[in-house]
Amino acid sequence: MKTRVITSAVGLVVLFAVMALFDTFVFNVVIAAICLLAIHEVFKAFRFEKAAYIYWGFVPYTLLVMFSDFHMVRICMLPASYIFALYLVLCVIGNSKSINYAKLGGMVLFSCIIMFCFYSLIYLKQLLPRATYGYDALYFIFLILGFAWGGDSAAYFAGRAFGKHKLAPVVSPNKTIEGAVGGVMGSMLLGVVVTACYTALHGQLVGVPLDTLGWRYYVVVVLLGGFGSLLGIVGDLFASVIKRQCGIKDYGTIFPGHGGIMDRFDSVLFTAPFVAMVVTAVFYYFTK
Repeated sequence: MKTRVITSAVGLVVLFAVMALFDTFVFNVVIAAICLLAIHEVFKAFRFEKAAYIYWGFVPYTLLVMFSDFHMVRICMLPASYIFALYLVLCVIGNSKSINYAKLGGMVLFSCIIMFCFYSLIYLKQLLPRATYGYDALYFIFLILGFAWGGDSAAYFAGRAFGKHKLAPVVSPNKTIEGAVGGVMGSMLLGVVVTACYTALHGQLVGVPLDTLGWRYYVVVVLLGGFGSLLGIVGDLFASVIKRQCGIKDYGTIFPGHGGIMDRFDSVLFTAPFVAMVVTAVFYYFTK
């Protein structure tokens, strides 16, 4: 527990340092690096170490995705996607005896989900530029991480205190229904706290004063937190299924006491895209 707490404290310091640079090129670089590390963990989990060319094919494509908020990069995405898909096909054809297509398909699916997740953070930065919308993008990113990690922590403590009924005994024996309920409530509460802090500091959202939105917006945040937490559980269970099928305990060791990148970001996998899509809908509603 002590190691986990220390790692979490250091992680929070690094997180705030990165967020302080969210409106710069550095933010894209850090997100791209984290994404590539996560994909490498999946690459190792599926035991493709002897086929390093598979991973190196992901590197340039992932970088293009993470920097696609720049116009010149964005116009390259369609041909780059075609070339990347063709590259993987040629890898299978040229190494039909050593590459298992089913395993490769699983790795590609998981890796694309990871890219989709981390690109959602870049997308929010692009959708809500600081020059126009202040720190709205940063607020939503903290909201995403709060829903995911706050829900994780609340689920852990609620499960230890009240857990009796297994949630998914085959996939993740330690998770309980009571813990999941506690996680959902924790995400809702943290969403309200983050929103209250942002309201006090900034006072408006996508150009609309939060005073105008009133308590209704907090209801939206609570509902968003509930759905976001449930999607966090889905991501957690999905990552657990892959670990069990690959025969590993953790995806890595980069975070002492926590595991790898994917052990820490599994609950963000589906939460980040969901929140980004909701924000897009709200953004266009208020600015049309």
